[in-house]
Amino acid sequence: MWISAADAARRLKVNRQTLYAYVSRGFIRSEGVPGRPRVRRYSSEDVERMRRRSEERRDPEKAAGNALQWGMPILESSISLIASGRLYYRGHDVSALARSRTIEDVASLIWTGAFGCDFSETPLHVVAGGKSAEGLPFVTRAQAMLPLVSVRDPLALDLRPGAVAQAGWRIVNLLTSVAAESSQLEPEIEQTLANAWKPKGSGAAALIRAALICCADHELNVSAFTARCIASSGANPYSVVVGALAAIEGVRHGGASARVEGLFREVRRARNLRAALTARLRRGEKLEGFGHPLYRDGDPRAKLLFDLLREHYPKSKELAFALDVSSACEDILGEKPTIDYALVALTQTLKLDEGTPLTLFALGRSIGWIGHAIEQYATGAMIRPRAKYVGLLPPA
Repeated sequence: MWISAADAARRLKVNRQTLYAYVSRGFIRSEGVPGRPRVRRYSSEDVERMRRRSEERRDPEKAAGNALQWGMPILESSISLIASGRLYYRGHDVSALARSRTIEDVASLIWTGAFGCDFSETPLHVVAGGKSAEGLPFVTRAQAMLPLVSVRDPLALDLRPGAVAQAGWRIVNLLTSVAAESSQLEPEIEQTLANAWKPKGSGAAALIRAALICCADHELNVSAFTARCIASSGANPYSVVVGALAAIEGVRHGGASARVEGLFREVRRARNLRAALTARLRRGEKLEGFGHPLYRDGDPRAKLLFDLLREHYPKSKELAFALDVSSACEDILGEKPTIDYALVALTQTLKLDEGTPLTLFALGRSIGWIGHAIEQYATGAMIRPRAKYVGLLPPA
């Protein structure tokens, strides 16, 4: 969104000359107005960011509070970068990684900073298949299994970077075994899942691989922050993943996909798609899975998954339905689909069970949690912010 010079100066509480100085120093973007050669307009996003910074310099306590709500960074990390509408892992575009690299490559990149880490000699833990946990969601089963395995893994207590990377590969494969409910692991994680889930179509394994890579990390989201807090206490990486799993299944995080699945179920029966979607809004219900605060022009992870779905399943009725719903929601909201929506579209197209979007999200994101744990262990510091007390004061 672009605003006039007068509006920008008013929001910043500065004069025009100061506004122009911000532009010349690259703090605020500007562009010409078509048909008005002497008039320029200014990025409202940049203006708002400058306004916030000015307020935070005057009020440090307010700065600390805003940092926890889509605000300024509060921890340093070299894993993920969100810039210019793209997502990068250690400088590599995620869309390119999802098309060209293996899950093992991406894990190596996130955990060590380079491709080529050898996990071939890492002893893997698996779980037996069977009916004992039938009906329980993936997150519940994973949280029950991780502590049991950790006590049998003496190497879990070695918190040096290389050792944690090896433990990370054991954890990711354990989670794969839990997701597949099988002790039979293929060389590739996506093939293990494809064998167990039996998705529709020959391109399913490639799509599962791409989805897991797209979900591997996303800056300092709530589950990654949880992972770092736990790691900062000196807890082992199994405990890090257990805690992060508790965070990711919340409906404001990875659990949002369950609401998208509910949206699909409801509007599938509707004769008039737009009317059904509008009715949800009239009832005060959200159209889940649209509009990501960090991507003004749309979530690049969702775009990639839809591109791959079109390539592999061009005649899919399920994909056509997902695209119709997406198009209608975009028209109504003016917002594009997020990774949550794309994961539901993917699993519906592949005819996978309900709940699989969260499984893919959590399994992929476990790679990032291990990466954040490695970074946090290396600092040797404990995350312990102070609380600003606003309750009843004691007697004088």
